[in-house]
Amino acid sequence: MSKASEVKNGNILRFNGELLQVEEFLHRTPGNLRAFYQARMRNVKTGKLVEYRFRTDEEVTIARVETNDYQYLYEDGDALVVMDNTSYEQFNIPKALFGNAVRFLKEGVNVIVAFESEEPIMAQLPSSAELEITYTEPAVKGDTSTNALKSATVETGAEIRVPLFINIGDKVKVDTATGAYVERVKS
Repeated sequence: MSKASEVKNGNILRFNGELLQVEEFLHRTPGNLRAFYQARMRNVKTGKLVEYRFRTDEEVTIARVETNDYQYLYEDGDALVVMDNTSYEQFNIPKALFGNAVRFLKEGVNVIVAFESEEPIMAQLPSSAELEITYTEPAVKGDTSTNALKSATVETGAEIRVPLFINIGDKVKVDTATGAYVERVKS
């Protein structure tokens, strides 16, 4: 147990049986009232925002979270198998922790996974991925209106929107958070 005064932004607290990540932690001293800490926290599992006021001497539980780089190996049902790069130990991580970005995950890519007492609680892909276009309609000569986009399928099976000049076999950089085309990768 720790005092509320020891909490910092980014800490993960065990609060009311839930794991919450501290987004904002401010010390307030209103006029002639007692000082308190105003906390804005996000639930790690559901993503819901929680606001709470802690007394300065209130006891809180700061969770011990270990974050490490892992290499994605393969998909196993509703889980993804990742390997620790130093000990070569393998873990099954639920797909849901990666969110929508999982559709851009390629074998061999390094991902970040956070564990709290042997249980995976958060997972994150790199901010962008370089993927090869496996299918797209050919561009028609003269069909070049400003910012025109067409559908394309990348090697992971995800469908994205790309500019007309992109062809099958081209490598493109994709933003994993939004699924948006960023640029063509020069080989």
